[in-house]
Amino acid sequence: MPIDPETREILKAIVQCSFHGNEKRLENLVGKIVEWNSLIARARQHRVAPLLHSRLMETDALVPPEIRELLRIDYDRNAFRSLANASELVSILRRFDQQGIPAMPFKGVVLAASVYKSLTIRPAGDLDLLIFERDLKRATALLLEYGYELQTEAHEDGSPSLENYYEYHFERPSDGMVLELRWRLELTQPRYRHNLGMDWVWPRRQTVNLAGVDVPNLDPERSLLMLCMHGSKHVWSRLIWICDVAQLLKEKSDLDWNAVTREAKRVGLFRSLALGVMLARRVCGAPVPAKVLRRFESNRDASNLAAYFEEAVLDEPGKLPRSHLAYNFRLLDFRDRVRVLLSTNFARPNERDREILRLPKALHLLYYLVRPIRFLLHRSAR
Repeated sequence: MPIDPETREILKAIVQCSFHGNEKRLENLVGKIVEWNSLIARARQHRVAPLLHSRLMETDALVPPEIRELLRIDYDRNAFRSLANASELVSILRRFDQQGIPAMPFKGVVLAASVYKSLTIRPAGDLDLLIFERDLKRATALLLEYGYELQTEAHEDGSPSLENYYEYHFERPSDGMVLELRWRLELTQPRYRHNLGMDWVWPRRQTVNLAGVDVPNLDPERSLLMLCMHGSKHVWSRLIWICDVAQLLKEKSDLDWNAVTREAKRVGLFRSLALGVMLARRVCGAPVPAKVLRRFESNRDASNLAAYFEEAVLDEPGKLPRSHLAYNFRLLDFRDRVRVLLSTNFARPNERDREILRLPKALHLLYYLVRPIRFLLHRSAR
């Protein structure tokens, strides 16, 4: 269902309040809302319902009592879950530490504590932990002792049964707690070949105070890269993912832009970084140095994608841009693009290539030329 203009403008206004202080504009927009249920549904979809509640309560906007109560219930429910997640995360990290298992939490409550400075404004979500792959079996055993059940297919020895799969999904039936255990962060599968795991984040780790306890946290530069990678991987289909980038840029004003752009180029994330930062600037009004912004805007692929997702995130979230190149391919840097084009799986012609052009057996070698042409013209992102 298309988003109505009033809902669209309200959602844009609430994510810009932190950067523009446009409370009066927000009050005026609230007076025009007719479909409150539509606004709440969209805010939940984009995971910004707690933020909507907070922004409206900061203004003198005339919100109907029943809507105010509905937003408060949502807010309180998220606050309770956030505190439960924080307590559970501290407990698990303590248990892992006792067993000599380093673990890096990311997103979720640690992101809320470090860049939002509040556990209640950002949705709690699930628990996300990054570990060394060598510790996977021991970490899995500890989580099973904690009452979690592994939902991901695995071999009897505890090793992953799926190739190019780098996470285990755990759920605890007793309270509905969900935990994602990862040993590698990835942009796309299986085209993105950089192994970004604990070796990438652990040496530069910092700490954040979570419910009175200092826990490991990503350094700002890698946190920014991770958020841009995550949003790009999921097609920037939720407003909260853009807000995360914007809020980090606001709170970490001393960000080392030279270091983060160098690292982005080294690990093939430059386009994702440029895309995420430009969206944070355009949608939320996040502060970005003019020189950095010009550099990102000079990348045609990233700039075109930013212009597209700026509109699509609210109008058609999750819809992929039309292009002669697949979306995931456009995210990759030159080296990864070459790697994809030269990979064994890519180079081998298949039935779809043969359907496009019927050649006699003597000319079948020409299908190796048809294959890359078909790929480059393919419009799907998968």
